[in-house]
Amino acid sequence: MNYRLIFKLIGNVLRIEALFMLFPLLVSFIYGGGDHPAFLWSILISAAVGTILAKLNPKDKNFRAKDAFVVAGFSWIFLSLFGALPFYFSGYFNSFVDCVFESISGFTTTGSSILTNVEVLPKGILFWRSFSHWIGGMGIQMFMIAVMPSINASSVNLLRAESTGPAPDKIVPRIQETAKIMYMIYFAMTVILVVFLKIAGLPIFDSMLNAFSVAGTGGFSNMNASIGGYNNIAAEIIMTVFMFLFGISFSLYFALLGRKFEKFIKDTELKIYFGVVIVSILIITINISGLYNGIWEALRHSSFQVSSIISTTGFATTDFNLWPTLSKSILVFLMFTGCCAGSTGGGMKLIRFIILFKAAKVELDKIFHPGSVKAVSINGKKISNDIVFKTSLFFFIYFAIFFVSLLLISIDNKDIVSSATAVIASLSNVGPGLGTVGPTGNYAAFSSFSKIVFSFCMIAGRLEFFPVLVLFTPHVWKRRVIK
Repeated sequence: MNYRLIFKLIGNVLRIEALFMLFPLLVSFIYGGGDHPAFLWSILISAAVGTILAKLNPKDKNFRAKDAFVVAGFSWIFLSLFGALPFYFSGYFNSFVDCVFESISGFTTTGSSILTNVEVLPKGILFWRSFSHWIGGMGIQMFMIAVMPSINASSVNLLRAESTGPAPDKIVPRIQETAKIMYMIYFAMTVILVVFLKIAGLPIFDSMLNAFSVAGTGGFSNMNASIGGYNNIAAEIIMTVFMFLFGISFSLYFALLGRKFEKFIKDTELKIYFGVVIVSILIITINISGLYNGIWEALRHSSFQVSSIISTTGFATTDFNLWPTLSKSILVFLMFTGCCAGSTGGGMKLIRFIILFKAAKVELDKIFHPGSVKAVSINGKKISNDIVFKTSLFFFIYFAIFFVSLLLISIDNKDIVSSATAVIASLSNVGPGLGTVGPTGNYAAFSSFSKIVFSFCMIAGRLEFFPVLVLFTPHVWKRRVIK
């Protein structure tokens, strides 16, 4: 294990975070609210610790795959711990555990909150909450690769450790150029969304905060009633479309820019994503039509919630806790699936369901035709048995952590619906669940122990388990003895 290089990179992450904190500091000076000391202290501490670590000079320049996984795991932990400092110094949170929970929820783009009244928060704190979604949406390692050429030689390992999906693609030969292109697309789409929301009638500050949350598929809002608090149909339609768009793989957007329209149109995961969204909207619209004034109002709420949940954004325009069981069951299913790999969304990713479905079909064909030789293929490319195995392993780990976490938080004696969906929402980085953690509820009633469990689930889900589980593997930390 290359400890010096690992902590050097973590130091760079903290220095980058200190720079990011300058934006909410500026907001706090512009709008007032008295929260600027919280950011000044946080910037000073993050920059100081980050600089000390970044000054480490590793003798070994080799950056192995296991080093990348450790860096990814520790980076998100350190990022969240230091990102909690503004919340702690602001005095609006009850405990440091609550601060860390809110910070982890922000950076992992989960959007769960322990706050019962966000509208009393000063503008700087509100900005930092939503801006953490934007930072975490594309990933801090991706940003580091884009701006720091010094780690470019081994940065593919960092990309693999942090990227979502079975196998991240390099869209251009140089990995640093890939990171830059991804961020350019991400930034451009965010700016376009801010402009559209401003045109729709939202104040510029609200437009920026909601754009950060949609882009990162997070869900933090500056309104207690989430997006429903605006009662702005135009803004809801815009967000519905953009939540769907941010759930699409960014490599496909690059294909569009390169005029590779066929690759975009024929992508299997995209077609399934589009189909699942349309079918879910139609079924829920019919199912809830009796609860609203006409089919169009039902369509308005169903389309927004389906786009919000499958993209794992977690915004709400209505209390879907009151919907019929069929509609709520579909939303829970969408919490599991999530959107496309390579997007800013969470969940298991649709591509994994496609891989396992096709693998099951191949095995069934072998039963009826023992002599046949078939392989799993997607978009005309053969999927190796190794990827199929890792996909199966991912499902096992997901549900293993789900059941263990559910048992742990059951100590709080909450109802099973609230507890189960809270764990699913944490692992899939969705935010709201059902019951007491529904769109009108929060996680404040859970104990500090349960909040720590949820925090682990959020980071593990965001990094898709392996970078976090590596930290708990004893042999990773053992020094090799060279004879």
